[in-house]
Amino acid sequence: MNTNVLACIDGSEHTATVCDYAAWASCQLGAHLVLLHVLHKPEPTMLLNLSAAASLHAQDDITAELAALDKKRIELAKEQSRQVLEHASAHVTQAGFPKPRTIQREGRLAQVLDQYEDYSQMLVLGRQGTNADDTPSRLGSHVEQVIRTTDKPLLLTTGEFKKPAKVMLAFDGSDTTRKGLDMLAGSPLFRDLECHIVMVAGPNPHNLELLEVARLQLETAGLKATSALLQGEVKKNLLAYQQKQNIDLMVMGAYGHSRMRQWLLGSITDLMLMESPQPLLILR
Repeated sequence: MNTNVLACIDGSEHTATVCDYAAWASCQLGAHLVLLHVLHKPEPTMLLNLSAAASLHAQDDITAELAALDKKRIELAKEQSRQVLEHASAHVTQAGFPKPRTIQREGRLAQVLDQYEDYSQMLVLGRQGTNADDTPSRLGSHVEQVIRTTDKPLLLTTGEFKKPAKVMLAFDGSDTTRKGLDMLAGSPLFRDLECHIVMVAGPNPHNLELLEVARLQLETAGLKATSALLQGEVKKNLLAYQQKQNIDLMVMGAYGHSRMRQWLLGSITDLMLMESPQPLLILR
């Protein structure tokens, strides 16, 4: 079994938060922390619209000079990536955690992560990155693609690090949210955390029974568990409960069913990711 937590960093202002949550997760799981920085190889400069009057020798000189500049750009990008990893590693060790392993790769994040599918047991990624503006609701350019392609638990961070004390599972009785329940019950990640199971659905006996069985599963696993059945708009109720109960970490499935399924499939990046002020742990 893999024992690595893979933190995807980009050198933006959100890098420290990603490192902090990844270090916390690796400590809880007893896993190794690995920092990954994926750099985009600069596109070669194209020499266009050369004058027909220009000599071939002059064109060759310009082409050679542009090639040298492109090579220098690539070298600088790699050096910048090395410094990003070095500074992030120092941040982790200064916080009292073991020195992490660092990995530098070229390409697109989702494609690189696919190569590490059997290497990590959890991914940690900031909701925003170097291309994001200061709007809290804006997602980093690769976040949605990673959500839809990875099969690993994905912890999406935001704001400043706060050691989680309360975790909330958005529960609808689907296979995915039952998987989330099993993870809460069986993973050391949630050790010593207060767990809240929240369903937004009709107040019928079946839903009440589902919640009670879920609560008892967590209590049997030795966790402090609370369940709540809410009625009304899913997003509004989940956000209100999160705020009222001071939830530090939210767990959601990338797929569900019924009303929750439509919401999670169609709007998770537009609603919960944009409006929840807390980190989200997304499960397949």
